[in-house]
Amino acid sequence: QVQLVESGGGLVQAGGSLRLSCAASGSISGIRLMAWHRQAPGKQRELVASITSGGRTNYADSVKGRFTISRDSAKNTVYLQMNSLKPEDTAVYYCTALDPVRTYWGQGTQVTVSS
Repeated sequence: QVQLVESGGGLVQAGGSLRLSCAASGSISGIRLMAWHRQAPGKQRELVASITSGGRTNYADSVKGRFTISRDSAKNTVYLQMNSLKPEDTAVYYCTALDPVRTYWGQGTQVTVSS
């Protein structure tokens, strides 16, 4: 089992920045990929960014150039640095971790961007 705890969400004005953190614990040695997803009201959940155990990153087109995913292996933590935030980035952001058996989800953290 893997436990994920997100933090760092909040309210920010358009153009501002936030950094989300996701601390992983438990059976983390098998994790192959970690990612951030988001779900806005009335919309489907979407992948925002991912990072593999080898450090390869991937981003949704809507956030490329604005968001950066990174990790601190010593702290078992993944970050999502979000810059130049837009109102359409408003959503609940979820951290996920993928091992060979299943995908684990955090509880989510709310990000609200005001115009």
